[in-house]
Amino acid sequence: MKFSRISRISVGVTACLAAALAGSAATASEGDVPTYKEFKADTYVDFDGQYIVNGDEPISTDGGLKQFYTSMVGKKNAKTVDNGLVVNTVSGRDDKWSASQALNLTYCVSTKFGTRHTDVVNAMAGGAGLWESATTKVNFVYVPAQNASCNTRNNNVLFSVEPVNTTQYIARAFFPSTSKRSRNVLIDDSIWTSGSWEPIDILAHELGHALGFRHEHTRPESGTCFEDNNWRPLTPYDNKSIMHYPQCNGGSSDLEFQASDAAGVRALYGS
Repeated sequence: MKFSRISRISVGVTACLAAALAGSAATASEGDVPTYKEFKADTYVDFDGQYIVNGDEPISTDGGLKQFYTSMVGKKNAKTVDNGLVVNTVSGRDDKWSASQALNLTYCVSTKFGTRHTDVVNAMAGGAGLWESATTKVNFVYVPAQNASCNTRNNNVLFSVEPVNTTQYIARAFFPSTSKRSRNVLIDDSIWTSGSWEPIDILAHELGHALGFRHEHTRPESGTCFEDNNWRPLTPYDNKSIMHYPQCNGGSSDLEFQASDAAGVRALYGS
């Protein structure tokens, strides 16, 4: 299966590992499971030194990547859950913001976007608005005064929005458990030429990760693109979810926000 750029994984290694360990779309034998050394060697390393797995999810340390790999191996024969818009879990706990922090998700937009700066500001506002329209318990706050020094070192905002030049993805984000030094949304210029995938929806997908949501297609109903079992179900499976890659047996070609996504954010943060 050919992945579009939002989900293109480093030489397909994460996808291959998932298939070998979880028996998803492809059937793989024990011998097909890569060693950690092989997996690490073929995992894409971004400009800031972070490993990119599952298409658009960063891991900042070698230890974190090893834990990710070990989790995949350890979950090989685990029983999967059969329902949910899914939230990421860390050590069995939901990966989410506190109630107070969820109402103050501050961010800046780097001036390095140049002539596209206003476009990015508007797309971020639109993407954030999709989640905010579903619940009063989530609020993204744009802080333009921090744009001139908009990077992960800026402690005046929760996260930064910065440009990147890559062929590995259109955009990437982070989870609530991500450390501050790695907490950013990176956007490649190809976001403006992504066909039926509108910039607002692409950024809403990434902000879904920032709220703690995993890819919907990691669930067994997808039949492909399995990632791991570190998640908890929130709502019934929806292959049209904005968190579901269309190319992973998705039911929508345009990455639109769905009622199930709204129900999921209410289930996690309140209504």
